[in-house]
Amino acid sequence: MLILSRKIGESIQIGDNVKILIADMDSKGFVKIGIEAPKNITVHRDEVYRKIAIENKAALRSATQHKEEHKILDLRDLAKKLREKNPNAK
Repeated sequence: MLILSRKIGESIQIGDNVKILIADMDSKGFVKIGIEAPKNITVHRDEVYRKIAIENKAALRSATQHKEEHKILDLRDLAKKLREKNPNAK
């Protein structure tokens, strides 16, 4: 991890496309920062990013489970159709 000291009005450049500006600091020690980044780069507070990641994983698990349930139903339908076509088959 790189740790830098910056004063109000100073910035940090990340690559060619991302700039972080130290905009202000209040008496309680809270720092206001500005972030300039291309629109295709998402910027979130860490706690929001982690919540999105958890929700995305849950959605993926749900979609995968739903897909597996459909596969099972599709196989049952296929077996039923095969039995209807050939009632003597086991």
